[in-house]
Amino acid sequence: MKIKIEIDENLKEQEVIIRAPVWNEEVVFLKERILGEHETPTMLNVRQKEREFFLPLSDILFFETENKVIFAHTCDKMLETDYKLYELEEMLPGYFMRISKSTIANCNHIFSITRNITASSMVEFRDSHKQVYVSRQYYKMLRDYMAEKRRG
Repeated sequence: MKIKIEIDENLKEQEVIIRAPVWNEEVVFLKERILGEHETPTMLNVRQKEREFFLPLSDILFFETENKVIFAHTCDKMLETDYKLYELEEMLPGYFMRISKSTIANCNHIFSITRNITASSMVEFRDSHKQVYVSRQYYKMLRDYMAEKRRG
């Protein structure tokens, strides 16, 4: 592993870039260590109508944007969150991955990926009827992550 540090006095805040040939456990570990364990939540505040829930991240299959509203999907519920996708992407543990412009998936719940060469590929989740699509742009990264996870 190479480490390169650049000092740029014009930056307003610190920025860390991790470059790797594949998404793997080492990349996840580095991301989580850099963010600090105290910054990675284990629960998320969500709501359904007027009822507020404190949902364990491990229960969430995926986050999805629908009409500018972000929903957290569990096996049987669809709950609203006030976070934007880019905020979730920054704060979620490494097993959550952006898989399209409008979706972040919990890779621990992925059961299968049905590949479609000409369009988005379908992702199915364990113990759920819910499905989402991984765009061609994110397909290779997701496939590499899942392959690495299988080996580890």
